[in-house]
Amino acid sequence: MGLHVANYTAADIKALRERTGAGMMDVKKALDEANGDADKAMELIRVKGLKGATKREGRSTSEGLVAAKVIDGTVGVMIELSCETDFVAKNQKFVDLGNLVLNTAVSSGAADLETLLASDVNGKALVDVVTEEGAILGEKVIVRRMFRLEGATVDAYLHKTSKDLPAQVGVLFAVDGAGDDAFTVAHDVAVHTAAMAPSVLSRDEIDADVVESERRIAMETAVAEGKPEAALSKIVEGRLTGFFKEQVLVDQAFAKDAKKTVGKVLEEAGVNATGFARFRVGA
Repeated sequence: MGLHVANYTAADIKALRERTGAGMMDVKKALDEANGDADKAMELIRVKGLKGATKREGRSTSEGLVAAKVIDGTVGVMIELSCETDFVAKNQKFVDLGNLVLNTAVSSGAADLETLLASDVNGKALVDVVTEEGAILGEKVIVRRMFRLEGATVDAYLHKTSKDLPAQVGVLFAVDGAGDDAFTVAHDVAVHTAAMAPSVLSRDEIDADVVESERRIAMETAVAEGKPEAALSKIVEGRLTGFFKEQVLVDQAFAKDAKKTVGKVLEEAGVNATGFARFRVGA
C-alpha cells in the first residue's frame, strides 16, 4: 500500500482554519477529501457542518457575546449572539459574526428580533448566514435577542468579565437632555447599570402583584421574628424600600457615590432617564 502524501502544507491548514474558524481535525479531513483544494475543502466543511446543525438543535447556548453601537448619539442598538462554549466565543470568526449581526441590526433599522433575522445580507436572510457560520464553527449559534433604544442622548457601555472573551455585559441607557453633561451622566449611569443589574427603570414598572407578594413576605417574616405589632408597618415599608433599591435603577445607590441615588445624580445633571436595556450573556 503506497504511503499517502498530503498534497497541502501546514500553511494551507492555517489559512483554512483562519477562513473558517473550524477545528484542526475537521480542516485536515476536508483538505484530504478535497485533495488539497482549499475552496472545495471550505465547501465540504460548510456542508458537513450544516448536516450536523439539526443534531445541535437541542443544545444549550449559554456562552457568547454582547455587541452595541450608538448612531448619532440618539439611537442605540444592542445584540446578543450565543454559542455553546467559550472556546468558540473567543474565536475571531464568531466575534466578526457578532459585528455583522450588529451592523445588520443598525442598517436594517429592525426594531425586533424577527425583523432582524429576516433582514437581507448579500442575498441571504441573516438567520441563514448565522446558521451557516455556526455550522462551520461546529456549534449551535443563534442571535438570542436585540434591543433598539432612542432618546435625546443614548450611551452604550460594554463590559468584559474576562480579558480572553468578548464583552459579556452590555447596557444601553437614554436620557432626555443633550450636551456634554447629559452624555457624561448617561455614561456614568450606563457603567453603574452594568455593575448593579437593576431590573426596571422606575417603581411603576414593577408588577403590582410582585410588590404585594414582597409586602406579604416582609409582613410574615416580621411577625415570625416577633417584632412588636406597633412597629410592623414601618418595618414592612423599610423592607419594601430595600427591595426597590435592589430592583429599580433610579432608587439604587449610585456606584460612584453611594450617598446619592441614581435618580438624584440624574436630577443634579438636569436630566431624566427615559429608558435602558441590560444584556448579560446567557442570563
